[in-house]
Amino acid sequence: MFAVIKSGGKQYRVAADEVITLGKIEAAAGETVSFPVLMLGGDAPKVGAPLVEGATVSAEVVEHTRGGKIIAFKKRRRQNSRRKIGHRQDFTVVRITSITGA
Repeated sequence: MFAVIKSGGKQYRVAADEVITLGKIEAAAGETVSFPVLMLGGDAPKVGAPLVEGATVSAEVVEHTRGGKIIAFKKRRRQNSRRKIGHRQDFTVVRITSITGA
């Protein structure tokens, strides 16, 4: 059985005991969080409009981490003008503990 959840404006396909990386969630490591379910899949799939009533996905926060550095470099030729800025995205690693459906 799998589910499609929504977190941070994005959708993720998850299954039980799966470890996934999401956008940063405000929860400490070891806490349990739940996500809204958009679809339950398996033998008898259920599609929500927009959410599946009574369905929940629980997950445990494993750790908070950061992605690799991305360099944004802009240069205007022959103008002696250039700009360089770096960015690192914050992520949260979660382990899906259970998927319950109505």
